[in-house]
Amino acid sequence: MVDRFVAADPVRRRMRRLSPGERREEALVFLDDFARETGQPDDAAAARRAEVVRALRRTGTYAHTPEELAFGARVAWRNHARCIGRLWWKSLEVRDCRAMETPEQVAAQIFAHMEAVFAGGRIRSSISIFPPAQGDQLPVTVESAQVLQYAGYLQPDGSILGDRQNVEFTRTAIGLGWKPPEEPGAFDLLPLILRDPSGFRHFFPIPNTLRREVEIRHPDYPELARLGLRWYAVPCVSNMHLTIGGIEYPCAPFNGHYMGTEIASRDFADRKRYDLLSQIAEAMGFAASESADPLWRDRTLTELNAAVLHSYRAAGVEIVDHHTASEQFMEFVKREQREGRTVSADWAWIVPPQASAACPVFHLGMEDLHAVPNFFVSRAVDGNQLRVNRRDRRRNKWLQRYDRLKRRWWNWRRQRDLLLRR
Repeated sequence: MVDRFVAADPVRRRMRRLSPGERREEALVFLDDFARETGQPDDAAAARRAEVVRALRRTGTYAHTPEELAFGARVAWRNHARCIGRLWWKSLEVRDCRAMETPEQVAAQIFAHMEAVFAGGRIRSSISIFPPAQGDQLPVTVESAQVLQYAGYLQPDGSILGDRQNVEFTRTAIGLGWKPPEEPGAFDLLPLILRDPSGFRHFFPIPNTLRREVEIRHPDYPELARLGLRWYAVPCVSNMHLTIGGIEYPCAPFNGHYMGTEIASRDFADRKRYDLLSQIAEAMGFAASESADPLWRDRTLTELNAAVLHSYRAAGVEIVDHHTASEQFMEFVKREQREGRTVSADWAWIVPPQASAACPVFHLGMEDLHAVPNFFVSRAVDGNQLRVNRRDRRRNKWLQRYDRLKRRWWNWRRQRDLLLRR
């Protein structure tokens, strides 16, 4: 059934639906946070609040200053419950690209972003923020889940060559005119696909200068090299929406650096991805059989993680192991607690898939506060739950009761909207 609120537009269908009151609340709370955490003078903060309120009354939207945009992007990273690497949130490099409106400009900036953040292997966390959605006007958006990703080809016998999760996206790229190599392989980089405001797709091949890939080798199991495994150096997520103070930025690609388990325990091993665990076990000499060794998967995953970490470090590309990342997250939690902030976290995403119980985060109680600013995939998946977090704010009992009633009303309305769209 077509969403009656947004017709058939796939970008608008993913956006949050905010009432004027919700947008105003998010804007004012964001401005309060900006003033408090950056030390903005009281008179300047009051003037800015009045300016934003006037703009919302006149047009239903407002524009962030460059300083507000940078602060909002960093806080969105700080609030994002699914990221384990938030210790460095203050160091996020923010690129203000709101003046870039054509697919060609956006693609050029994204490629420049990828070139700059590599930094000789010392990967810098960065985000490029393009124009926001304003009323009925949508900006250029990225359809690629990541800037760099591998193709998946459906073979005549029903098997998959390459990345299983990208089979349909590969068909889309071919339909737009992208030509795979004459001999398709398991690690063919897909083009970057953008959607313009009119809904037309544009594809841009990945420049050769950005094709930085690491060949996976193991120092003790040379036979692993025969599988020809490799992975790209810089992960850049490009299909998530950024929401700051009630304003939504549908195009805001951001990057960090890899944690080893993301590649070894998930990308190579997941059945919906490459599903190579049995082949890797055979290459390493492990019997891929429950009767011969019920722990063959565990042994294979451990050595595969060692291979990925070894390969990236040998190539001079920054990567972190899951134990170090867990310790860094615990330090992030301590710092946030010292600042009087409750950490938002999703246990299923924070706890590494490898040696989970040996990581300190396994034993940490977590709650996803769905706080804004934040990143989200779509309102149906996670965007509908985002809201102002008042847990750490001093409110009297009557205001707290008002907050609870308001949350119940908004939750009921969101549930109603979901039912109406079915």
